[in-house]
Order: sequence, then structure tokens, then C-alpha cells
Amino acid sequence: MKAYNIKQVIGILLMSVVMFQACKESKKEEKVTKGTKDTSADQDGFVSIFDGETLDGWEGDSNYWSVKNGNLVGEVTPETLLDNNTFIVWQGGQPSDFELKLEFKIAEAGNSGINYRSDKIDTIPHALRGYQADIDGKIRYTGQNYEEKKRATLAYRGEKVIINTQDNPNEEGSLRANVQRNCWQSREVVDSLGESDSLKTKIKFEDWNEVHLVIKGNRLQHYVNGVLMSDVTDEDEVNRKSSGHLGVQVHVGPPMKVEYRNIRLKEL
Repeated sequence: MKAYNIKQVIGILLMSVVMFQACKESKKEEKVTKGTKDTSADQDGFVSIFDGETLDGWEGDSNYWSVKNGNLVGEVTPETLLDNNTFIVWQGGQPSDFELKLEFKIAEAGNSGINYRSDKIDTIPHALRGYQADIDGKIRYTGQNYEEKKRATLAYRGEKVIINTQDNPNEEGSLRANVQRNCWQSREVVDSLGESDSLKTKIKFEDWNEVHLVIKGNRLQHYVNGVLMSDVTDEDEVNRKSSGHLGVQVHVGPPMKVEYRNIRLKEL
């Protein structure tokens, strides 16, 4: 057994204390870092619902939906042209009041949208009926509120609208009869959010844009890149929905591509 003199013993003890303190500080810093990250997530309140690697938690036709470079990709090719609009649907619930944030990029020929508070259609695979935050590559409709396979356009880009119940809503065929030129007729434009063409300049062409949906009660607000594009208050007790499925769309038409990323949900 090796013998140590008093100076060596003191040196060993001092070194041990220094190493212990360094280890303690390292663990403290790690704990603070983790705590800050967790606190930030809690304060923000948004939860990621797309992992960027797989389609886990989503249901759609794999002929049209995939994950590439961390993005949820919807693509129609000349070989896979659609007969009906098709969706990939989140399987984590049917949100009622919520905020949704995501980013999208769409090709010029593309037509897509974010459906919410929607019903599945039994007769058409992977189809939804309900509210939609419209998205298109030519930026004609992006930002408006369009109700898929139901009341059609509820608010064009730049409109603040109140939706009313149509006259005689229980008559056969009354829903279809109340849609003219692809727009619901029982609506009142109560304010302007800006000219549609002016708002269009806030949306990036074939580049990443952020959508923020604020859906609370019967008020439905669609923001793009931080700008309010449409604002609907739905007073139509016959046709409105208070909860339902959430999904994104590829549309009937020419070959197209749309990409989504950073899909985050906060239920209110």
C-alpha cells in the first residue's frame, strides 16, 4: 500500500472538492436548461401533433401523403389524379375550441386547405365535410373561410362576416339552394379587414407561410403570417359545428404538391 505525505493528502482532497463542485454545477445547469424548456412549452400551451418523421397519429391515403425532409407532404402526380378531394386526418381527437399553428408551402398549381370541426364522409374514403382555412398556390383563396361540401364560401379574404340561418332550413334541398356562385347567401359582411389584393401581398408565393387559426365558440379567425385574413361569427344553429375532425387536404385538379410542418395545437 502506497503511503502519502500530508501535502499529497491535502492535494487529493482539494482536487476531489473541485471535481465535486464542477459536477454539481454541471447538473445544476442541466436542470435549469431543462426546466426553462419545459416552462416555455407550458406557457406557450401548444403541443406538436406531427413528429416530422412518420405519419403516426394521422390517417390518410399513402398514395398521396408522405413525410419528406421533416415535412408532411401531399402530392398528386399524373399517375394519381383524384376523383375526389382527399385528406389526411389527425387521430388525436375532435377539437372544439382551440388554436392551431402550422407552416405551409404550396406549388403554384396546388389547391389545399386545413379542415377543422369536420365530419368524415362514409361514402368517400378519406373525405371531410366542414370548415376549411383555404390555401391555394395562386393565392386567390388563401386565408378565406370555405366550408367543404356544405355551405361553400363563408367569408372571402378581407371580410368580417356574420353567418345567419337561411329561410326555411328544413325544406328538402334548402342547403344547396342557398349556395349561389359557390357562396353561402345567408351571410352579412359587417366589416373589412383590408382589400383582398392588398392582403394577398402578405402571403409568400411558393414559400413557407405560417397559419394561425383561433377557433373559439362560434367565432372563427384565420391568420396568415400574423395578419387576420377572415373573421366569421357563425350564428347558423342549424348548420354550424362546435367540434370535429382536423385534417389537411389535396384537391382534385392537376398534379400538385403541398407541404406542412411545425403543426402545433392548443386546446382552449
